[in-house]
Amino acid sequence: MTKRDVHVSAMLVQKHQLDQSERKICELDAALNALQQSQESNNNALDQALADLDGMLEAQGIDTEEAAVVDVSQELQELAKSIDNIQSQPKIAQVTTLNMLKFSDDMSWTEYQRFFEQYASRNNVDLSADPFTTLMSPIQRIELEKRIKEEFTIKNSQCDKYDYLIAGTSGVIGGLIDVFFVGMPGEGKLTKVADSAVDSAVEKFAGACGWEGAREGSDPTKSAIGFLERNFKVNYDQATTFGKNGTDGAVGNLSPKNHHLKSLGHSPDLIGLFFSILNQFTDTSTFISNGQIITIDTETHELKGGNFIAKVFSGFANWLGHLFSDMAGSSGALGRGAGIPIPFYNFLLLLDVGEFDQHKQSFATIATQVFEKGYDLRHGVAMAIPVLITELLTRLMWVSKQRFYYKKPWKECVPSTGNPELRRMLLVAHGTLCLIDAGDAALRSAGDMIQFLLRTNIIGWARFGSLALKEVYAWYNAGHIDADAVDEYLDSEYEKMLIRA
Repeated sequence: MTKRDVHVSAMLVQKHQLDQSERKICELDAALNALQQSQESNNNALDQALADLDGMLEAQGIDTEEAAVVDVSQELQELAKSIDNIQSQPKIAQVTTLNMLKFSDDMSWTEYQRFFEQYASRNNVDLSADPFTTLMSPIQRIELEKRIKEEFTIKNSQCDKYDYLIAGTSGVIGGLIDVFFVGMPGEGKLTKVADSAVDSAVEKFAGACGWEGAREGSDPTKSAIGFLERNFKVNYDQATTFGKNGTDGAVGNLSPKNHHLKSLGHSPDLIGLFFSILNQFTDTSTFISNGQIITIDTETHELKGGNFIAKVFSGFANWLGHLFSDMAGSSGALGRGAGIPIPFYNFLLLLDVGEFDQHKQSFATIATQVFEKGYDLRHGVAMAIPVLITELLTRLMWVSKQRFYYKKPWKECVPSTGNPELRRMLLVAHGTLCLIDAGDAALRSAGDMIQFLLRTNIIGWARFGSLALKEVYAWYNAGHIDADAVDEYLDSEYEKMLIRA
């Protein structure tokens, strides 16, 4: 049995009081109307009596001025008998006193609860009744249901041909940018721009941490990386299977080219942060290899800080600083170097299944080799650019259509993914980008799995996948309550209440 909500019970009692008050007002109106009718009837009877009296005086040939000295007692008796024969007026119903609920300003909630429960018992108020049907009138319920259906339910899109044309065009633009300006890691123009941006970010971060710049004639990025490596050391930076900085054979095929991928603490996401702090606290190192998660013991790693919170912050600072030291490759790397993986990319190593290419390698092995060829965070930034352009173009065109074609106010043109038409347009746009990307990768790879993945925009596919899941969810749950929309509305109303308070 569901526990009764005392606040709902109080509202039910208050609703009963309101209904009783309205009924009592109706009773008073009826009594007043009856009194008015009685008064009018009495006035009419009096007027008739006066008219009859004037008639009798005239019939007797008596002047009204002489009527004061004439004995008309007999006539008055006859007049009284005629009045008695007039139809009796309706009786006025007695109005009883309204049953009140005891209340005062200094009353506690517990006392008020006791009093309204007593009131409910005296007046047969059902405190377990459905508040939706009890507290609202039929018109209010209809209006509420209509608003919920219009504003807070999941809807399927109603896109027209222009919406699909806009979305497809945006996707084609993004796809062409991806094909001609991203391409292979380290080769495309946007990848080179991303590499330069990452180098600059590393130098700025190092400068913020105390780096004074590179010596004359040296590479500033390498100098900044070296500074960060010295100041943000971690215990989970093993780079080989065997050797001085190795794992004693615990992690197979570990090398400087892939240890950033296989070490979970090097992942620039929440999973990486979790394992980084865990490894620093427990003096361990966690890797993912051959479809397995492997943890090894390491040398003691002392975190700075006098308490737990300080040590956690120190672990976070080490994680972040070490990521920046590896983001643009190591200080001793030749050329571009091995960066850090794209967020969550290392979980592909759990897919140790399948047989691809002539060597019958698993998908995890293929994913590792793809990373070793430069498919890292820097290339991920480059791949994100055409995806972002596609997203912005679609949203901008949707806003333009809503504003200038449908003439909607600006506040209704906010490009929220809660809008079913915009959601469908984004799906079509990113789907178009992914089709162009997959077609280009398939043609240029000539069946080579590694080359195919190197030319695949995983950021675009991830965005398309998330939109596809939303669209399937919306299609399956069409007509159901959109919890996110309800939460957003309640949050906005709560903020308004705080402002007014």
